[in-house]
Amino acid sequence: MRSLIWFRRDLRISDNTALFEATQHADDGVVGVFLITPKQWQEHRDANCKVKFLIENVRNLSNRLAELNIPLLIRTCDDFQGAPSCISNLANETGCDTVFINREYEVNESRRDDRVSLACEQAGVALRRFHDRIIVPPKSISTKEGKFYSVFTPYRRVWDSTARETITTSPQPSLQPEIPIKCDPVPETVAGFDFSNTRSDLWPAGEDEAQQRLERFSQNISAYNIQRDIPSVRGTSLLSPYLNIGAISARQCFVEADRILESSAGENEGAKTWVSELTWRDFYNHVMVACPRVSMNQPFKPKTNGIPWRTDEADFAAWKSGTTGYPIVDAGMRQLNQTGWMHNRLRMVTAMFLTKNLLIDWRWGESYFMSQLIDGDLSANNGGWQWSASTGTDSVPYFRIFNPFSQSKRFDPDGLFIRKMCPELRPVPAKALHDPAKLTAAISNSGIDYPKFVVDYKAGRERALHAFKSLK
Repeated sequence: MRSLIWFRRDLRISDNTALFEATQHADDGVVGVFLITPKQWQEHRDANCKVKFLIENVRNLSNRLAELNIPLLIRTCDDFQGAPSCISNLANETGCDTVFINREYEVNESRRDDRVSLACEQAGVALRRFHDRIIVPPKSISTKEGKFYSVFTPYRRVWDSTARETITTSPQPSLQPEIPIKCDPVPETVAGFDFSNTRSDLWPAGEDEAQQRLERFSQNISAYNIQRDIPSVRGTSLLSPYLNIGAISARQCFVEADRILESSAGENEGAKTWVSELTWRDFYNHVMVACPRVSMNQPFKPKTNGIPWRTDEADFAAWKSGTTGYPIVDAGMRQLNQTGWMHNRLRMVTAMFLTKNLLIDWRWGESYFMSQLIDGDLSANNGGWQWSASTGTDSVPYFRIFNPFSQSKRFDPDGLFIRKMCPELRPVPAKALHDPAKLTAAISNSGIDYPKFVVDYKAGRERALHAFKSLK
């Protein structure tokens, strides 16, 4: 028996459920395959930096698989429509009787896998699916009434006990028999994507790098609950791109955090907070499976479709380019545009500014983030945007609107991050960065070339409150 393991967003050797099961099934070798689907990635608005990072990790994976005598084949089909015939035909061509995959939970991906399963069945090939991407699989947690949790806190209580009771990691796969199939070269480019202005130095590829980041972070995790909100310091794990493409498993992260909690008798607040963030990742996948409409450009709360969102292209352009006149908002957007990543606190600040202060449709912002983020993930990105826009599950109340100046004063008091990303503001005193009147005066007195406020904060806030109140 020979196995075909189809890699998607699980680009690693260690703790890979489908890969391990494929090696257990086979007695005549294992073949790997990765599908390049450029048209589909474009339709999903995947960022140039994300696709480049994905390809670099595929190359790293190919080298590691070769050490196990598992050749990785590369196939290209424009979109998911070509996957059924590609996978079923490849299984027959390589003499594989079973295809192994780790589940993906988005609507398009789930439908693709159903079609692949049917094609494999018609070709006389079995297909086996495994939960691997998250810690507690969707639909495995429900209320006493058998319904899905739509609020995070009660979900978290059940998740905590379920995760600890059920979590298992897969052993490292063993060396496989050599087979007369050679691995394919991994391409340097992908049609429709421009890699020329992306920065690989910020995100080195490979699961070794991911493991090293986890180790470094675990040594400083006790301060995570405080430092995670400060964009000027390295207070987060910086693992999100690696989790997104599966260069490290969420289970490995949870096991490490739980080990730290056990060694501290549960007193490590940083580790507790990080586990909570891992729970949010599962929660948003849980919501996406329970309510597929959030994968299809619809709000979790249908009535919020009645919000009279503005379609002001000029305001949207100012937000995208980081020229709104609000320093913390502009700094966050410039970080996104320059690095392909944004600090989580700033994701909330910038998202709420667009949806509340500018009253621009959250879907515009969600799409733009996906087009720029190296860690762009549908469930997390959608969940975060709907939280900020007060259209989603467990979302912030519509009347709670971040004041950008209060946010910067609290989380960037000395203006270190603002000045780094907005160098024209370096002459401005820190106190003025957090006060609109003082900021305006400082800019005027210094002759600094910095944009005026794209919207008056109070006026924007009142406009948003009125829009949401009208829904009632």
